Formats: sequence, C-alpha cells, structure tokens
Amino acid sequence: MTTTIGPAVEKYFTAGDGTKLRLREEGAPDAPITLVLVHGWTLSSEIWDRVVPAVTTASEVRVLRYDLRGHGDSDAAPAGAASVARCADDLAELIAERVPTGPVVLAGHSMGGMTIMALAERHPELFAERVAAAALVATSSGDLVAPPLGLPRPVARTVHRGELLVRAQLAEARGKRVSKYPAPLRPGMRWLLFGSRPQRRDIAATARWVADCNPANMAAFRASLAEHERTHALAALRNIPVVVLAGLADRLCPLPHARRIADALPDAELLLYAGAGHMLPLERTDEVADRITELLDTATRS
Repeated sequence: MTTTIGPAVEKYFTAGDGTKLRLREEGAPDAPITLVLVHGWTLSSEIWDRVVPAVTTASEVRVLRYDLRGHGDSDAAPAGAASVARCADDLAELIAERVPTGPVVLAGHSMGGMTIMALAERHPELFAERVAAAALVATSSGDLVAPPLGLPRPVARTVHRGELLVRAQLAEARGKRVSKYPAPLRPGMRWLLFGSRPQRRDIAATARWVADCNPANMAAFRASLAEHERTHALAALRNIPVVVLAGLADRLCPLPHARRIADALPDAELLLYAGAGHMLPLERTDEVADRITELLDTATRS
C-alpha cells in the first residue's frame, strides 16, 4: 500500500463557545482512519512533533492535533470555561466537524488522557460508534488534589500549600502568558516532569510551553484536575483496544494511577518504562509512536 503524506496544514478550529483552537493536520488526507492527539496541562501540541512523523511513515493515517484552550497558540478560555469537561466538549466538536465519518483513534498525554476520559463520560456514544482505539499516556483517572510528587509526606504537604498560593496568584493574573522568560523554569521542569537523562532541548521546550500558558487558565485547569474523578467513565472504553503507558519515574501520575486505569480496563495493555518520567512523548518517542501505530493497525483491520 502506498501512503501519500501531505504537508502539515495549520488552521484554526472554533469551538462552540467561540474559542479558537490552533489545529494542525498531517499525514494522508484521504486515509481510512484518523488519529487525534491531545496534549497535557501547561504543554502544547508540539509535544507530538517527533511522534507524528514516525506514525505517519508507518501507517496510512490522517493526524489531527491541536493546542488546548489557554495553551500554545489557541485562544484563552473565557471565564469559567477552562476545565477538563470543556476540553472534552471541544474534542467532541472537533470530531463532529473535522472527522464526520470513519473510525477515530485517540491518544492523550496527561490532561489529554483525562480529556479522553471526560469525553467518555460526556459523549459515550462516540465510543460506541466512532472511537476505535485509545492510548492513555502518563495520565490518571483521579486522586490529583495533592500529588505527593515522590516526596516525604511533610515535605509534600508544604509543597502543596505553596502550590495553592501560586495558583491563587495565577488566577488573578491579567497577562496573556505566565512569563516572557522560560529559562528560569527549566530546573523545576527537569525535576518535576522528567526521568533520568532527559535531553536539554526537551527541558527547554517544556519550559517554553509552560511559560506560554495563559496564567488564569492555568490556575483554573489545575483546580479542574483536582476535581477529576473519572474511573467510572472508563467503562465506555472496555470494548475497544486500549494501551496504558506509564513512566516508573513519573512524579505527577505515578504507577498506582496507571494501575488503577488498567484495573478498570482488564483487556487493556499496561506498558511501563523504567527511568522515564511524565513526558513520555519526549522521553520514549519511539515506544509511544510504536504503540500508537499498533493501535492504528488493529483498528484499521477491524
């Protein structure tokens, strides 16, 4: 089979509440299956930059990826509209408008995976009729009020109190981005998000994505993550192929979170990566691309 890979096309998708989301389309425009990639909190669709070429080379697939509201080059969310639930509605609207027919495979990293769970909760008919497979990457189905971050409990409690203060300040911010200067964020990103031996370019890119976030939206999304409890919603995924990927050095969504998802999806494949942290699309690019490609192949055959 010959795959025609078109050039990346950048455009905008307007959500139902008028928020414009930056959208990129890649791969084979007339492919029999579409892959939609959803990134995580404070990040950007650029996190998939190295995954997409590997997937489109191996499979005949159309790929859509977009910046979540309040992230990257997308508009900030209006007041009260920066939540995981609203992101799920954005995803449902995107599928309805840009992928009106044919099977869809979803892959979500971190809050992107939580968006897929919220989609299952709010739009279960999509999983019964359209969604053919899903990859849940470094994500969680709940218990995110005060992540321990791999720290001793007294230290973790102190860090959480500090995070609440920072969150309150961000919520009151009126600027369009967290900071014009991402470099000072790099040491924190290195410790919080990466496992052993990360690449400097990945740490720098991550710091830039975080710095570019809308601060008020960043705070609102963090509050929404604390309310995220959607293990029950995973029932909608039980009849499709699912892979759950987790880094064993992940501080934000450690192993028990991945195991909870896998327990709710007995037929899902749980894959663990020693030495990897939260940023699996960067830290384990080839493995993530291979697992998504396998899902696409399975969905296409079925």
